[in-house]
Amino acid sequence: MADAAGEEWKTYDDFAHGIDTYRKANVSLAGTSLSIIFGKRAAIDLNFLDDSSVEWSASGGIVAAAGTVDPYDAVQVREGVFFINLPLTSRERESITIVFTRKTNRAIIAYSVIAAERVEGTPQVSQQFWAGTTNEGDASGNKPGESRDLIGMRNIYRYSPNHLYEHVYVSSQRYAWQCLEGAQRGHGDMDLSTVWKLDDGLYLFCFREFRISVASVWLHDLGYGLNTTGVFLGISAAGESMHSRAGGYIYPLGTVRYPDAQPI
Repeated sequence: MADAAGEEWKTYDDFAHGIDTYRKANVSLAGTSLSIIFGKRAAIDLNFLDDSSVEWSASGGIVAAAGTVDPYDAVQVREGVFFINLPLTSRERESITIVFTRKTNRAIIAYSVIAAERVEGTPQVSQQFWAGTTNEGDASGNKPGESRDLIGMRNIYRYSPNHLYEHVYVSSQRYAWQCLEGAQRGHGDMDLSTVWKLDDGLYLFCFREFRISVASVWLHDLGYGLNTTGVFLGISAAGESMHSRAGGYIYPLGTVRYPDAQPI
């Protein structure tokens, strides 16, 4: 499969290298615990053992026995707003991402899973989402949910000196992208996407690619911060599951408003 410039389509490995250069620094949650109630009678409980490992259990949409231990990384996106990812090693081809804010004690859980086989026309990595509440206090404000706020927005994302991408959010289900600088320069596509609003200016943006077996979870701070923190899960060139961290700066280019008929 080739792009418009006649070059072979790049692999996950090609574009992921260095894409975390401008990511915010990790923070340690060692010695703390977090419980989130989500979905219908579902819960996830996390006990952070040190700077990089967490003991956890879950029931409902995600199931894990008590005493399960996996790696984690955490970023404080804003004061009291956290992005936590579990690149699971206790099971293959899965990851769990949690974003929450202490302002409202609300959370979003994203569960990414690589399917056993690739099916033409369907992203190989699927994602599920749940709104939740934390055990850190009473929940307030609006419950997180799908948002149309990004439709019509056009932004540039700088992840490193060698990673510059443009995104155009075209509907509630799809976004278009192109690489302006980096290994994928000249490449672009339109992929499936999901946007949830966590709080004012904070959006969980996730995409699932068709051409490459990869999906991603990001928390965009479109307030004063104009930064993004994310992770990828996909299949490497060697055919193995691969987790990558990512992050960088957001440069808004503008927003289109539709006068009458609206995108789906």
